[in-house]
Amino acid sequence: MDRDTAYPDAATLPGPNAERWIDFHTEHAAPSEFSHEFVWDITGESHGPFVSDVDGNVLLDFTCHIGAAPLGYNNEKILGKLREFSLVEPMKIAGQDIYFGDGPDPKTAEFPASSHLIEKLVDVSSQYGMDTVFLSNSGAEAMENAMKITHDHNPAAKYAYTFDGSFHGRTLGTLSITRSNEVYTRHYPEIAGVRTVPFCDAHDGNDSCDCGFFTGNGSQLRNSLQPEGGHVNPDEVAFMVIEPVQGVGGYRFPSVDFMEEVGDVCSTYDIPLIADEIQSGVGRTGKMWASDHYPIEPDVIASAKALRTGATISRSDLFPAEKNRLGSTFGGGDLLASMQGTFTLEAIEEYDLLRNATERGRQAKELLCDAAPTHVEDVRGKGLMLAVEFDTAERRDAVVQAALERGLLTLGCGKKTIRLLPPLDSTEREIELGIGILNEAIAAV
Repeated sequence: MDRDTAYPDAATLPGPNAERWIDFHTEHAAPSEFSHEFVWDITGESHGPFVSDVDGNVLLDFTCHIGAAPLGYNNEKILGKLREFSLVEPMKIAGQDIYFGDGPDPKTAEFPASSHLIEKLVDVSSQYGMDTVFLSNSGAEAMENAMKITHDHNPAAKYAYTFDGSFHGRTLGTLSITRSNEVYTRHYPEIAGVRTVPFCDAHDGNDSCDCGFFTGNGSQLRNSLQPEGGHVNPDEVAFMVIEPVQGVGGYRFPSVDFMEEVGDVCSTYDIPLIADEIQSGVGRTGKMWASDHYPIEPDVIASAKALRTGATISRSDLFPAEKNRLGSTFGGGDLLASMQGTFTLEAIEEYDLLRNATERGRQAKELLCDAAPTHVEDVRGKGLMLAVEFDTAERRDAVVQAALERGLLTLGCGKKTIRLLPPLDSTEREIELGIGILNEAIAAV
């Protein structure tokens, strides 16, 4: 498949082969999330945003596996470096400090180890004084470890703060700080002491806002603390956790005033701020971390998805010094995950993909805004983390289906929003093609 000339061709979705695979899968698989009746053919031709299914359909994928494949399919920027590596066994590493390497010296190694990935993560997070990383399997584990290290740092803590609309994972711990949809949390037990405040995405500088975060007398967050008249002693707050851009909650971009207030409260009362960058990080918004757009100083960053592995990034003084306080049957991952994470970070730098994400994101928003009918309520985004919000959930769902029928994969989020996650190295042609298909779908609906 030639990425420069490929074009979506979705004659039958799902086709007969896809139906066989879906039936085979669902016979014994526990129900989870449903997106599309689309079956990727892993032996078929796919390149960048273009992907073949088991019936020979070609689709343009603007989901990037919900950001977990940041450069799309079979991208030479990654595969070119992996191709010379011969698979070995075991691929799974049983702990952070079960070391592995390539040859006599890490400085001359042909293939990066988990140690190189850790070094790269420290480098791209140094603006926050971060110098220490713990690797794990997933974003949920990265978040669990972020919560663990902040509690270990403050054993007297019994409170934590999260925000309306948040999503942080599906473990019991991360569900305790998730506030986006009750289907994720219903009937599951929660960690005690978690307080919830509004996530403000529309403050215009007035004294108050529609969501209730800002009041005529400060902010709901600040006023909940004992020194400001509330009942929560800030010395007993383990952490505050925020998605710099809310993902599952609807691709909500916070107001600068709101982020400034969150940052100031954390700084004033020495409350560790955890930035959940699992979906928004690793170049997605045109900066390495979405936090870089805002006046906050995170103390911990939780990353995964585009990184191909989970990572909890912070300062050494925040991590426990005692051995066995943290652990994971992963550490360096499987070996390929460590390499992919390192090569992804290298590709972002080598090919100037932060700039590309910014330019292509601007192009996409202009094309969407120019064609938007009245039932599109908002087009928003930073870099290639883009959202189109509709007047109703039903219309949003119909547009997702109409786009699929035309060969474009998209995903819903929030209540009535479509999210778009094109590859970070998307070309001008690919953005024009994909947004053109989406605009056709919107017009048809």
